[in-house]
Amino acid sequence: MAANETATSPRRRDAGKTRQLLLEAALQRFTRDGYAATTVRDIADDAGVNVALISRYFKSKEGLFEACLTSSVDEIKRTTGDTPLSRTPEAIARQIAGPCTEGLPHHLVLLLRSSGDESADRIRLDLLRSYGQRLAVAAGRSADDEDILLRAQIVLAAATGIALMRTKSGLEPLASATAEDLVPPLRDLIGALLQKP
Repeated sequence: MAANETATSPRRRDAGKTRQLLLEAALQRFTRDGYAATTVRDIADDAGVNVALISRYFKSKEGLFEACLTSSVDEIKRTTGDTPLSRTPEAIARQIAGPCTEGLPHHLVLLLRSSGDESADRIRLDLLRSYGQRLAVAAGRSADDEDILLRAQIVLAAATGIALMRTKSGLEPLASATAEDLVPPLRDLIGALLQKP
């Protein structure tokens, strides 16, 4: 191909790369500014792409937010996988001690932060509920069992509280605890709440 053909040829798009750039930019914006304060133009500018590509790949701002939430749950699943209950303390400890922004892992901030949008919050709560159900199933119980689901959600709330206290309070030794340090107390907590009597 001649040099002048390269200069005049349209640039080829890499859809996967563009989609990933948008997801990363949106995750940063939604985590930092929240759903309501974030515009699709902000996200597109941060990603360095045309704003119309958000509609192409995600349909809407809500679709992009849902993709970010799904990505956050996928990140949790990547670390926890189909973890049996015996390995759940290690998986949670890795999540709590994972990569952070403003002290908290991005995926935790996104899953906890209310969006101010009813539909987006429903998506967020559904994903949180599904994680509690996964813990219930890991405990060998039905995800429809209200008692075990409550216990699983308490484990989720405790893990989130640990992440918050570690990063926001400066409380020692919790603030400097490693994932390995967190495993024994998490094992006690999870065992007390989720193991069958």
